[in-house]
Amino acid sequence: MTIDNLKTPRVALGTWAWGDSGEAGDGYFGSRLTQASLEEVAEKAHAAGFTLWDTAMVYGMGRSETTLGKILERYARSDYQLSTKFTPQAAGTSDDPVADMLEQSLARLGTDYIDLYWIHNPADVARWTPHLIPLLKSGKVKHVGVSNHNLSEIELANRILGEAGFRVEAIQNHYSLLYRSSEQAGILDYCRNRGIPFFAYMVLEQGALTGKYSPENLLPKGSRRAEAYNCMLPQLKALTDKLASIGEKQGAAAPDVATAWVIAKGTTPIIGVTKPHHVDGLIRAGSITLTDADIAELEALADATDVSTRGWWEKEM
Repeated sequence: MTIDNLKTPRVALGTWAWGDSGEAGDGYFGSRLTQASLEEVAEKAHAAGFTLWDTAMVYGMGRSETTLGKILERYARSDYQLSTKFTPQAAGTSDDPVADMLEQSLARLGTDYIDLYWIHNPADVARWTPHLIPLLKSGKVKHVGVSNHNLSEIELANRILGEAGFRVEAIQNHYSLLYRSSEQAGILDYCRNRGIPFFAYMVLEQGALTGKYSPENLLPKGSRRAEAYNCMLPQLKALTDKLASIGEKQGAAAPDVATAWVIAKGTTPIIGVTKPHHVDGLIRAGSITLTDADIAELEALADATDVSTRGWWEKEM
């Protein structure tokens, strides 16, 4: 049985964009990334006490993990937590593809254990979940979670782990003002009732909820996020304006308020950090107070946008 409970941070740091090549317009995000600016991000995050880094083998097919591993070399391993994922769709054909993918992640990240290891999506819960058990027993994985699973899939994974004396210790799903399927499907309640941390990803909808982008200032041309979100920017204006006006009263910006909303809902946001000022936003988000009226107004404006931001990899919850 896992002896130490998972230490859940207020905010986790996302590195999906770190898998892009660094060329503008490339990959999902089209962000310009340099080793020096990412080192500065890590330095600032470390100083502010943000310690959980979330990545995955499939983010740039190893590029995100390799970059993160290099940047964290300067810190003691006990000073940070690593979260990475087994992705069934990228599984090899060996006898134990989960153990193999883990070994590759460990090598890229330059470590001998992962604090939180996820099954990335529910390709076949009965097939893949049992493979986590020997990894927990070996100590190479300290805690396990499931990502993009619906409630019945979470329950099945929990039963399988439970037979060996373990349990699903965290859930990670897409959750934002614009995409509340985990709440509507009862997954947030399930987590709350069992004391399971819920990690929310795509809280800022790949930048579409930051207020930075508009029909006059589109998301980076050629990126996957531009394809997904540029067409909805006109519908998002009333919501991002409201986020900005709530923020202004508290010395914060629109993305900080969108992050604070997710925290107010009892979840842990995973926020993609590619620039040092993103860390400043996370510090501000932690000190924002949202009233019940603020929350209700934001949710009503979000519903009124009538957009779907479900990712192509996501099934209905």
